Formats: sequence, C-alpha cells, structure tokens
Amino acid sequence: MSKRTVKLKRYLKIVNEYEADGTITPGDLLELKDNGKVQRHSEQDKNALPMFALEDELQGKSIGNDYSAEDPVQCWIPTRGDEVYARLKANEEVVIGDFLVSNGDGTLRKHREGVHSATDDRYPLKIVGQALEAVNETSVERIAIRVV
Repeated sequence: MSKRTVKLKRYLKIVNEYEADGTITPGDLLELKDNGKVQRHSEQDKNALPMFALEDELQGKSIGNDYSAEDPVQCWIPTRGDEVYARLKANEEVVIGDFLVSNGDGTLRKHREGVHSATDDRYPLKIVGQALEAVNETSVERIAIRVV
C-alpha cells in the first residue's frame, strides 16, 4: 500500500477547514480548541473525536508537508469503518486488530488492558481506531487504521 494520502477508504466526505494553532502533520489526530482553531490532540488516553489532518492537495502539497501555525488545515472527520493512515507514536509495537488511543501529541498508541481500565466510564470515546497492519518502528510511523 502506498502512503501517499491520509484517507484510504472514505465513505462520507466530511472535510472542514480550520486554522492551525501550531505545527500539524497530515495524519495527526486533531482537536478543536475553544478559539476555533485546531491542534494536535493533546490529552493522552482521553476522549477524542476522530478528526485527522489531510494533506493539503488543494495547494499541491503531499502527505510529507506539514501545516504551520495559522495555515488553513484540511480536517477530515471519518465515520465508523473509514480507513486512515494515522500516525503511530515512536517505539510502539502493534499487531493487526489492536485498538488505538490518543498519545496526547497527535499520534496514536496501543490501548492496553489494565493500564486503560475497561470500567473507566469517564472516557468512553477514547478508542479512536483499530490497527489494520502490524508495526514495530523506532520512529513515528504512519499506520493504516479503521475508525471505530
């Protein structure tokens, strides 16, 4: 699979444009701030709306081009079942089927039973997706996930 675009399978085209509140990389998990701007999702293991930065193809940019502060960011809100190339944190080992949560810096990490309590009802929307490929890299890597 070529990693040239963040969106792999997209059933609905829910793309909004928000101003960046800092550096954002295509594939980052995002959050909308109270000032109407977006930033990398900043709360580890907390609720997260699946919203990902797309590459700025309207400006001829690729998946490897970051957005800077105040740039308009193409923000995709995928629906359940959509497939995304999201960014996985460095030194994280996942296998196909692992559930993923926010790492608090725009990347995702593996949901771990015992660490992430199944009875923690304060954050019922913390699981963002499920890994569609196995990864074990020492650097941040894009990984295909299915939104849950």
